[in-house]
Amino acid sequence: MQSEQHCYPGNCRLSTLRQSRVTPPSCYTDKVGISFAVEKTDPAGARRGRLTTPHGVIETPVFMPVGTQATVKSLRQETLEELGAGIILANTYHLYLRPGHELVRKLGGLHQFMAWKGAILTDSGGYQVFSLADLRKMSDEGVRFRSHLDGSEHLLTPEKAAEIQLALGSDIAMVLDECIETPAPRDAAESALRRTTQWARRARDYFRDYASRNGEAQQAQFGIVQGATFTDLRRESARQLLDLDFPGYAVGGLAVGEPHAMTCEMAGEVTALLPKDRPRYLMGVGRPEQLADYVALGIDMMDCVLPTRAARHACLYTSQGRMIIRNAQYAGDQRPIDESCRCAVCARYTRAYLRHLFSSGELLAAILATHHNVHFYLDIMRQIREAIAFGTLASFSSEMHARYAGGPV
Repeated sequence: MQSEQHCYPGNCRLSTLRQSRVTPPSCYTDKVGISFAVEKTDPAGARRGRLTTPHGVIETPVFMPVGTQATVKSLRQETLEELGAGIILANTYHLYLRPGHELVRKLGGLHQFMAWKGAILTDSGGYQVFSLADLRKMSDEGVRFRSHLDGSEHLLTPEKAAEIQLALGSDIAMVLDECIETPAPRDAAESALRRTTQWARRARDYFRDYASRNGEAQQAQFGIVQGATFTDLRRESARQLLDLDFPGYAVGGLAVGEPHAMTCEMAGEVTALLPKDRPRYLMGVGRPEQLADYVALGIDMMDCVLPTRAARHACLYTSQGRMIIRNAQYAGDQRPIDESCRCAVCARYTRAYLRHLFSSGELLAAILATHHNVHFYLDIMRQIREAIAFGTLASFSSEMHARYAGGPV
């Protein structure tokens, strides 16, 4: 893994800005029972809090495992519960195409459909619009795209994205936004910002109109700040979304190719403007050693496919760095994946056995590797929460970067 500059306050120009912000605990409660309380804020800006949803209370900062198609690949829901995952992410685009949001509604909603007792956040499909650029056409109306499954044509509008997520019944629903690649020319970033705000307003109006006609949905709607890598556009996007009074705000359009330091800079510019009593969600991040950097900038929620995707490709995360378990050096290694890890896989299985499973193409390889990686990520977040409580987040962050600075262990 290539070593990258990390951006914990003290190592970047956001340090002075952040260290001047020591805020008292704050709390926000939405009409539908979503509430967020900041219990501790450290001098750098990191927050420890509690996010209450209709399906449980989540300690923040939190990492959300990605369950794109109503499943975190290779893990049973029981396993996720044992690992302590209080909230997972599911994908609006994919569930709309298959099995269909109306079917999920008829079957009792997404929680009942997938037998998941915890909270669920659904994204809007905006990132899929970005990643499937060859199959779509963008306009102010929405996104007209062809299904990657059968080529059928669909129109995804801000209202449609809200409708789908209301049918799914997730606890947190993201508005449709326009995510663009980086680096992006300024005119493209300005256009995406304008459209994102327009779409957010339309989604908010649809959501409020639904509530007036049907009663309050047990769902919170989050806005998404865009603006590419232009600091003034990021600030302007945040200001425009604040007028819509969302229960929470996300920072989108990052971790799509820009350097890690740039991701931190843009996220820091945004969180400096967002309400202190609302949860802040940085979408689609990150590597293990980067998580504390984002938390230090005031981020409360994160998600990424990396721990599950890497696991399926024999990449394991440990307290000493990355491990490529397919490597021949592990053929006779009787040690656990990580000798300091307390997960069920490390308690029972050896590196030699994991390597054998991958070499043999056994399904159990992905199951065990994913279990370990998800546990590792969730445990990092536990350690980060403890570090905030004890004022040691800076040293924790430095140690993580040092361990992951070289190549695989």
